[in-house]
Amino acid sequence: MYSKRIVLTLKLNKQMSKLNIKPLADRVLVESAPAEEKTASGIIIPDTAKEKPMKGKIVAVGNGKKDEPMTVSVGDEVLYGKYAGTEITVEGTEYLIMREADIFAII
Repeated sequence: MYSKRIVLTLKLNKQMSKLNIKPLADRVLVESAPAEEKTASGIIIPDTAKEKPMKGKIVAVGNGKKDEPMTVSVGDEVLYGKYAGTEITVEGTEYLIMREADIFAII
């Protein structure tokens, strides 16, 4: 009876409630996209040669600074710098905590 969109939202909210991490001020919590397994021509990339992904999905957002509201929101796909943020692992999933200023674009 539920539409796919509502069920997806419920699953997303249930997953996010498990996380229980709330970034402070102008910081965001980003789940990195998986690294590429193959090249465009079909060559398999070994684990040692994989590049760190530079895009991901925002999982949690802080409240922003007093004079600067946040421009990104939960669920946005973003591009960020190669060495931006601090890596953390929660329940086997890798996340990055970074400042909003480290985000280059919303996809």
